[in-house]
Amino acid sequence: MTNERAAAPAPGRRRQRGRRRLSVDERREELIAAALGLFSTRPPDEVSIDDVAAAAGASRALVYHYFGGKQELYVAALRSAAAQLTDLLEPPAEGRPVERLRVSLSRYFDFVESHASGYGALLRGGPADRTGEVGEIVNGIRNLLLDRILLALDAPEPGPVLRVTLRSWMACVETAAMDWLEHRDMDRKELERLLVDQIVVLLRTAGRHDARIAELFDRLTEEELS
Repeated sequence: MTNERAAAPAPGRRRQRGRRRLSVDERREELIAAALGLFSTRPPDEVSIDDVAAAAGASRALVYHYFGGKQELYVAALRSAAAQLTDLLEPPAEGRPVERLRVSLSRYFDFVESHASGYGALLRGGPADRTGEVGEIVNGIRNLLLDRILLALDAPEPGPVLRVTLRSWMACVETAAMDWLEHRDMDRKELERLLVDQIVVLLRTAGRHDARIAELFDRLTEEELS
């Protein structure tokens, strides 16, 4: 009886466990995530398709297969960041106005902390390009934030003084968030309390220029003290 032995696999030809095959949507999201990480730390002009491909462990050709070029990829990354923030900022249904504002601000900083790359990419898209798709995305998310603040304060139809006041405060929040991400030398909750105190002061000052805001401030103050 012959003693047959199975041939051992040749060196270098052992079967390797392949990487899990991703769906089209999964692969696209993987590339967007890699792009967000790069766009948050470097200006878009300094990030190449090769950089994104290397960060995602993909080929240059694959990136071009899913996105026609860097601008299309950049816009997709911004839309992804904006969509995450939109979902997170759904306003609380109950509570006093200032408390609802505190909750919304805390959720905002949840996003800042957990999605620092997406947040950085989102804000870097604003000042550099206020036109085209990038400008539309950034302006859209800022308009959404304004609506969320107005809902929290029970002031759905602002006049020009209130609108300017709230937009100024939003700029303070964005700047404070970027500074906090860079330094992290202040307790996050303390920063949130500081920002809420700032909007209260801003509303009090704005009330000197608009009687309706003065009424809003008095109502907010009474509700907080009751």
